[in-house]
Amino acid sequence: MRHTLLMLTMLMGLAGPASAQFSVSIGINVPSYPELRRVPGYPVYYAPGLRVNFFFYDGLYWVLEGDEWYASPWYNGPWRLTRPELVPLYVLRIPVRYYRSPPSYFQGWQPGAPPRWGEHWGPAWQQQRPGWDRWDRRSAPAPAPLPSYQRQYPAARYPQAEQQQALQQQQYRYRPRDATVRELMPAPPPTPPAPHAPTVKPNPPPRSEALRQPPPPPPAPLREKPQAHERPPVPEQPQAHEPPARGKLPAAEKRKEHGDERGNERGNERANERDQDRKK
Repeated sequence: MRHTLLMLTMLMGLAGPASAQFSVSIGINVPSYPELRRVPGYPVYYAPGLRVNFFFYDGLYWVLEGDEWYASPWYNGPWRLTRPELVPLYVLRIPVRYYRSPPSYFQGWQPGAPPRWGEHWGPAWQQQRPGWDRWDRRSAPAPAPLPSYQRQYPAARYPQAEQQQALQQQQYRYRPRDATVRELMPAPPPTPPAPHAPTVKPNPPPRSEALRQPPPPPPAPLREKPQAHERPPVPEQPQAHEPPARGKLPAAEKRKEHGDERGNERGNERANERDQDRKK
């Protein structure tokens, strides 16, 4: 039954796209977060306390079960079948001695060398991954940080797949460098658009404060500037009144003088008449 399930799973994985692998149960159970140690000189970790070919590379756990590779972002699955031509090169290069449950076809292979995948999977695979076992150890990248937050989720509290993805987004910010791993990593959920904030109008000041505030001054009248070709008007100077020429009197003053002379003559005549009356 188990072989039938694995064969059906493999066919489903091979028929679909490279990044859309089928989640399966591979018959292993890791009850709690395992102890992981780094493979010396490799950006890979292995689990020495498990009787499983269990590794961690670039943000994903990798398990070799029989003749198939599986990957998962959580230490106890669910697992995704990964085709041989999509397994990352640094996972393929792990030396034989770090496989805690090596398959039977590993017999006779050197413990310090990687498995002979080209010999096992045949020339077609070898043509797709030429030079997979030749690399400069000095150019190996640094290992990805371990998702140690998963320690708080043993078997009794192990989250479902939907919860796993949300926890991964919240607590593990690492993004894979390997293009193959990026294809296998679950896509983050779409971010909902931010709601538009309602427009808040400022509240008018209280009536008492509005009465206290003086009204704004009226705008100053605009003064037209004279044009460059025009000269500004010259203000008129008040004209001083010239005194009348000497010997010449205005008509009003002449009339006044004649009136005074006639009055004096009449006064003299009346005085003479009085003197004559007295003499009589």
